[in-house]
Amino acid sequence: MIDRELRALAGEFGAALRVVGWLCATAESCTGGLLAGAITSCPGSSQWFERGFVTYSNAAKMEHLRVATATLERHGAVSEEVAMEMSAGVLAAVPQVRLVLSTTGIAGPGGAVPGKPVGMVCFGVARRAGSGIVTRALTQVFEGDREAVRLAAVRHALMLGLEDLKKHRA
Repeated sequence: MIDRELRALAGEFGAALRVVGWLCATAESCTGGLLAGAITSCPGSSQWFERGFVTYSNAAKMEHLRVATATLERHGAVSEEVAMEMSAGVLAAVPQVRLVLSTTGIAGPGGAVPGKPVGMVCFGVARRAGSGIVTRALTQVFEGDREAVRLAAVRHALMLGLEDLKKHRA
């Protein structure tokens, strides 16, 4: 599943992390470890990738990433609020990590609900900033089958990470 283009993007992300001297981690739901897989497909990724969490169920999100029950009940697992809590939860649990990318969505073919179509993926980005944590989230809807949605989500998450690192260096 990890093609040459995706591996190159992951390598670019890793190079940007090395420039700032940061470790990153992932918190994944709909991508099921594919983001961590893309990152670790790069030689030398152990220098900038610390760990990945695959938290497919709500229980796993709450237990391992400290996603609040109230957030899940109010917004649902596929929401920007949950994506931000997923990424912030990793930072809270793993002090050496500086940047986290998270994904939660509906890869299909089923699972759509009103207002949340198949292909909808919410992304979270969290990073340490001084003594605090800065988070942001956004949502994209991707076309295609399950594999296409998951690969597009991985690509987009890596681009968000690169964007965040470029802002940090500026």
